[in-house]
Amino acid sequence: MTDDPYPPEEPDADGDGGLRAAFGGLTTRGRSFLAAGAAAVVCSYVLGQEGLLRVGLLLAVLPLVCVLVVHRTRHRIAGDRLLSPARVTAGQEAQVRLRVANVSRVPAGPLLVEDRVPWVLGPHPRFALDRMEPGGHREVAYRVRADLRGRYPLGPLRLRLTDPFGMCEITRGFGTRATLTAVPYCEPLPPLRISGDAAGRGDGSLRTLALAGDDDIIPRAYRHGDDVRRIHWRATARAGELMVRREEQQRRAHATVLLDTRGAAYAGAGPGSPFERAVSAAASVAAHLLGLGFTVRLLTDTGTWIPGPEGVGGRTGGAGPDPADAAGTLLDALAVVDHSEATGLAAAHEALRGDSGGLLVAFLGGLTEAEAARAAGLRRRGTTAVAFLLDPVAWPHAPLGHPDAAAALRTLRTAGWAALALTPYTPFPELWRLAGTPVGRGLTADGVAGR
Repeated sequence: MTDDPYPPEEPDADGDGGLRAAFGGLTTRGRSFLAAGAAAVVCSYVLGQEGLLRVGLLLAVLPLVCVLVVHRTRHRIAGDRLLSPARVTAGQEAQVRLRVANVSRVPAGPLLVEDRVPWVLGPHPRFALDRMEPGGHREVAYRVRADLRGRYPLGPLRLRLTDPFGMCEITRGFGTRATLTAVPYCEPLPPLRISGDAAGRGDGSLRTLALAGDDDIIPRAYRHGDDVRRIHWRATARAGELMVRREEQQRRAHATVLLDTRGAAYAGAGPGSPFERAVSAAASVAAHLLGLGFTVRLLTDTGTWIPGPEGVGGRTGGAGPDPADAAGTLLDALAVVDHSEATGLAAAHEALRGDSGGLLVAFLGGLTEAEAARAAGLRRRGTTAVAFLLDPVAWPHAPLGHPDAAAALRTLRTAGWAALALTPYTPFPELWRLAGTPVGRGLTADGVAGR
């Protein structure tokens, strides 16, 4: 999407192009000339040397003249940008195309244009543009790469103006701004079978993570426009009139994805850190469930619902929002999720109080046994809950003295959770698959209790 171009920037008395800003743009050379000139003038009075006074005035006046020349320079330059794509997955590149136009009636000399981008995206790109005729334009392009999710502002463009002697250099901003959104990486997940009630407002005995409505076994009278393929012939014979099966009920299975963002529960930062792994896994699960027709809600440990308590998605039989659009809403929210200062999951527990059930998928940071006991209470009786628990010991830069996840996993499994350790060694799709096997319940293939 191309942003609307700002009007060409004109210098004003108090803005960046004002006289004060021009004096502030004196280079080291200009300041040295000014200081040398002032010193020469003082020495001429002390020593009584008239020739030294002339030299001092020349040295002092030259930078001032250059400041006035740069200050009076008028470039009516407009710029706009095209960011393609505006949303990328963390680690991917995006292309930025810039169009710089001379909208004045006089030619513009060679220009040095620089674009302002965050340093995490790379160095500021600079372009030397040759002379532009009135009404002419130049197009340039560069690429940026966001290794970490987030929102990154791009622009405005900066035009660097200088005098021929290099005494003064000022920068004027112009053109458009844009925002690059880097969303978490989503991995494709395999189908998952989970025993237990994951219903909520949907299927009352959801054993497979797929959305399916069941035909109502009670037929009704035929109505004009009904599909003749839905005629129930046995009921028609009994009733003496055409009877049809009821349309498939438009049910909505819903799921809650809980993301623990406590800063104290994770160690390290940057790409590949435990927290980024948890965010990416949460995004993968949310996108996967949305594709299956679930209504998905995202909850953090602070009790905040993203984007709201009603969730997004819930498409069934061609009705409802597009899963891709719903996934985009959640991914945009996850792009800016950061650590919280919370010390426990009490706020999340309160947010889930009175909830009508549904599938609960939790991504938890490091937990002590006491914290795991409180986290186990997030699952309502008779519902399906899956937890992916960070094992701090398995990650580099693990905090000293922190217990491993074995005790916390046992606590969650005893409370009815399917719980697995989140480590840097096992790909998340494999963990997701294991959550639907006896391993997720802490059992071996033959049903014997394991680790």
